[in-house]
Amino acid sequence: MPRELADLPFARFLEQQDTLLDEGAYDCAHFGGLSLDDPHLRGVSFTECAISATTVNGGFFRHSRFNDVWLGSTRWIRTDLSETNWLEAEFVLAALSGVEAFGSVLRRVSFHNCKFDSVNLRGAVLTDVTFVDCVLRDVDIAEATLTSVTFPGSEISGLSLRNATLKQVDLREARSIGISGGIESLSGAMVTHTQLLELAPVFAHALGITVKDL
Repeated sequence: MPRELADLPFARFLEQQDTLLDEGAYDCAHFGGLSLDDPHLRGVSFTECAISATTVNGGFFRHSRFNDVWLGSTRWIRTDLSETNWLEAEFVLAALSGVEAFGSVLRRVSFHNCKFDSVNLRGAVLTDVTFVDCVLRDVDIAEATLTSVTFPGSEISGLSLRNATLKQVDLREARSIGISGGIESLSGAMVTHTQLLELAPVFAHALGITVKDL
């Protein structure tokens, strides 16, 4: 069950911030109701922070760290989140479009009712990550490593898996699964019999098998 802002254990310590500085660290900061255009931050850390009802348009957060952060009703549009580090983070009703997050590290991160459109997670490392009731469209996790990742209630389409490594990845509760490439990298994932039958044409194509009725 996703938490509300008031449910956070550090909620009463949060202080409203109206802008982002390009260096330093934020502790118990709340960025609420903001529209941030092209912010440029490198190596900034956020600890016990909240971001709510905020749109980030473009911008650069490379090498930044997000520890114990909560993000509610946020929009990220063509933002560079590559090589960022996320620990104990929670996204609720977030939308990410055209986001670059290659080489990022996510550990114990949950996404609730979020939308991903053309998000680049190439070479990322995801551990104990949950996508609940999310929509993932044209997400690229080529060469990424996923461990203990689940997708309950989520719709997946156009997923690129080329050379990805999956360990204990549970797709059984996903509403739909669409793979655009690298289906052989599903080794290490769990699917239902029904899902396996639905994916059969993709497997056949990848293996060069022609299925033709008499």
